[in-house]
Amino acid sequence: MNADQPGWNLYRSFLAVLREGSLSAAARALDLAQPTLARHIDALEAGLGLELFTRSQQGLTPTDAALEIAPYAETLESAAAAMLRAASGLGVAVRGTVRISASEMVGAEILPPILTGLRRQHPELEFELMLSNTVSNLLRREADIAVRMVEPAQDALVVRKLGAVSLGLHAHKDYLDRAGTPAALSDLAGHTLIGFDRETPAIRAMRSRVPGAEGLHYAFRADSDMAQWRAIQAGFGIGICQAPLAQQVPGLVRLLPDAIDFSLGVWLALHENLRATPRCRAVFDGLADGLSRYLLTDRRV
Repeated sequence: MNADQPGWNLYRSFLAVLREGSLSAAARALDLAQPTLARHIDALEAGLGLELFTRSQQGLTPTDAALEIAPYAETLESAAAAMLRAASGLGVAVRGTVRISASEMVGAEILPPILTGLRRQHPELEFELMLSNTVSNLLRREADIAVRMVEPAQDALVVRKLGAVSLGLHAHKDYLDRAGTPAALSDLAGHTLIGFDRETPAIRAMRSRVPGAEGLHYAFRADSDMAQWRAIQAGFGIGICQAPLAQQVPGLVRLLPDAIDFSLGVWLALHENLRATPRCRAVFDGLADGLSRYLLTDRRV
């Protein structure tokens, strides 16, 4: 590399300022002195021949140039993190860090006991969980392994379909004791409903399969599956959640199972370059086993 080209530490500082909005906040996030961070930004601007931030009393505002190069800096960040994870697990021992991408519900409710078992089996394993309902890009090494509820379409991946999980309407017994139990879909209009704050194509497709769903009013709306799940458990009202999870919670009742019964496929994927890495192979197999056992508890699938 040309000695005049900006080094990774400059891009790392750039991303911190972009995310934090000020030099002081970015310096705290990176545990650097603020003058050092300011020099990094100045050096990067000089090296690229671009103005990256507009300075004002309110902080630093990214320019169009900064927003244009940000995705490339994030790719460098992902690659650097992946290199460190790979280095931590070199050799034949099952050790090092594995970064896992999963949806909010899967990552918070289903994976922890599975990872606990893996850690007991392999005490030198460490895990990073990236919880998001967006699909991570394994080819850019944003994660080593992904649990997905949509079939992966990327090439160069090792993919295993584990089965499917059913979704259905559920409510807590406390709510049903107060409001009554709906006997038909038409009864839902008179109930307190829990739903999504923002519609995605998947949600619209799901609603299209429920007669009258478009006209329903939702008293609790959230773009977080976890928030909806907690509201159902708290007895707020009626909402949709994974049936196997609901079966584990005393007091939750499945409603209208013959009228509303969706299923989502569950896939496990990793980059093919990692299939022979001991730590990734062990975690991939452990996740496959644990998730398959979870899916077997679903009495509807």
